[in-house]
Amino acid sequence: MLVDRWWKHGTFALTLTGIGVAAWCSAWPLAPPYGGNLLFGMVMPDGLGQSVRLLTALVCALFAVAVNANPDFTVHRKRTADLYSVLLALHIGLNLMAMATNWLMLFVAIEMVSVGSYVLVGYLAKTRQHTEAAMKYVLFGAACSAVMLYGLSFLYGFTGQLDYTAAAYHDGLNAMPPALVTVALLLVFAGIGFKLSFVPFHFWTPDVYQGAPTPVTAFLSTAPKIAGMAMLGRILHASPVDSAALENLHLILIVAAAATMLLGNLAALRQTNVKRMMAYSSIGHTGFLMMAVLAYASGEYTVLLFYLAVYALMNMGVFMLADYIEGRTGADDVDGYRGLGKVLPLPFVCFVILLVSLTGLPPTAGFIAKLLVFSAAFSNWQLHGDPGMMALLIIGALTTVISLFYYFKVPLNAFLRKSSRTPGLRPLPAVTVWVVALLSAAVLLLGVFPGWLMTAP
Repeated sequence: MLVDRWWKHGTFALTLTGIGVAAWCSAWPLAPPYGGNLLFGMVMPDGLGQSVRLLTALVCALFAVAVNANPDFTVHRKRTADLYSVLLALHIGLNLMAMATNWLMLFVAIEMVSVGSYVLVGYLAKTRQHTEAAMKYVLFGAACSAVMLYGLSFLYGFTGQLDYTAAAYHDGLNAMPPALVTVALLLVFAGIGFKLSFVPFHFWTPDVYQGAPTPVTAFLSTAPKIAGMAMLGRILHASPVDSAALENLHLILIVAAAATMLLGNLAALRQTNVKRMMAYSSIGHTGFLMMAVLAYASGEYTVLLFYLAVYALMNMGVFMLADYIEGRTGADDVDGYRGLGKVLPLPFVCFVILLVSLTGLPPTAGFIAKLLVFSAAFSNWQLHGDPGMMALLIIGALTTVISLFYYFKVPLNAFLRKSSRTPGLRPLPAVTVWVVALLSAAVLLLGVFPGWLMTAP
């Protein structure tokens, strides 16, 4: 309120400072007596939560940089100060999602992230498309939240517990008919599926991603997925292996992961709008992340965390570049990228590097991440003989090949096709390009030296 009167970047600087301090604090494990359960035993600040908090801090900082460089936000009558306040609240919700071990805390954290996301999507509300995206997001999110809360009421009625890591909770579930427990868990996973946007809870994703401002799309496709995957892994790891309801849920999640990979990548083939194409790509990557969670349900999350870190770098970089190119040239369509590779060489070289990594080709970090996930799924199949993991492995390899055909539309048009018109370039700050150049370099370096991130949480 005071600093912004004489320095327009005051709130932005304060936001980055706060996120940086939060990341610095997250980097240090809590010593006893604070290293155990916090907030009345509803959160667990373990190694998994620590790593995810660092990742969400990185994504939040990149989002703040993208917003500060986006002219639609900076010249809007609302400015960006309120947006940064919402971002900090979202950051708290994401941290709680990653650490929650209590259903009530988990629901509150999901709602914190959801309500903040609704505000981000509708913040500009300059066009009918923006308003439509925000309304679809709110309505679908409200319905999924209500269904999830209904399922939680069943789980609490079955067990008298909200701590899903407690022995009494699992004893209560085992005493109930597996069919009833499975139905209750499916209702709960409606809310979780909404945040992760896996099939069949993905319907909102393409329209909202396309209609939202591009920095918001980058954030929604990255940060909630990172925290949500940690949450999903924590829930599956806390459940007893001999539970019939868990076996049913495990099978349902395998089917959902397979359908998510297939639908996301096949639907992306037909897209021409870059943001919509990347929305379906994000759905496809959700399937890969689910495969990593299912393969490592034993509690070993090194591969999952490596994939999440690489995915954050790739996805944020691609959307930041799409926003920059749209701001400079007005092109938001793949065909609009014709000939732009020679006009904007550095952005499009970085674009190609990130898309190669998203495809999973060497020598990028995306290749290492997918190779590790495939290896984990194969090891799981060898250990347990689960045909579902082998099916995920085959579908994952098939959809990786399919992704080549839509990712490479961008370099094909940018470098190998000519445009019939000379694009007019609008001036924009180059900070976005240099930030993405660093992300692209990190993707290449992690592809050569993956051991830098392959430390157990």
